[in-house]
Amino acid sequence: MNTYAKYCPNVWVAKCTEQHEKGEVINVTTQYGKDNDSIVFNLVGQKDGFYYYSIVRADGYNAQERAKAKAERYLNWAASAEKRSTQFYEASKEGADFLALGEPIKVGHHSEKRHRALIDRNWNRMGKSVAESEKAEQHEGKAEYWERKAKDINLSMPESVEYFEYKVEQAKGKHEGLKNGTIERSHSFSLNYAKKDLNEAEKNLQTAKKLWA
Repeated sequence: MNTYAKYCPNVWVAKCTEQHEKGEVINVTTQYGKDNDSIVFNLVGQKDGFYYYSIVRADGYNAQERAKAKAERYLNWAASAEKRSTQFYEASKEGADFLALGEPIKVGHHSEKRHRALIDRNWNRMGKSVAESEKAEQHEGKAEYWERKAKDINLSMPESVEYFEYKVEQAKGKHEGLKNGTIERSHSFSLNYAKKDLNEAEKNLQTAKKLWA
């Protein structure tokens, strides 16, 4: 049976008992027993009789698709919360014509209990309307976050090779510019930070090539 193993942040590889060829479709089982058809890319390691391969889902599901699904889920929750907010708001208008008259509560009168209950119901409904509206805003904020994440490229994707090649060139240009003075240093650690960014980009590119090149 082929299972998943953590290789590095964002990347899970197939842990296999047998060798496989690049392009071969194999079945990989999650810890929860779900099977996913996956396409084999590169052998990234061997240990204790197991072979570790970089893989992608055969159905195209990846980190970006996961982010899109989460964004859609939060948008649906936001829409539901906004709908409930509107319903509570409309319900809070119960007896609006009567209340608009500004009639004082007649203490001791048979209408006192109904009058107070009407005000309490509307007050509670308005409170729920506001709470649902705030909930909708929170869901919308999370949806926006996941919509941005859906555009990210990370090491779990074959596209990361080209992406990190670009990031390395970009980091090199900035580092060289700060070094030779063509780019102004905004503070005393600018060059150190630029070198750190370059090292990180080169490390990611090296990992990406091992996984996908």
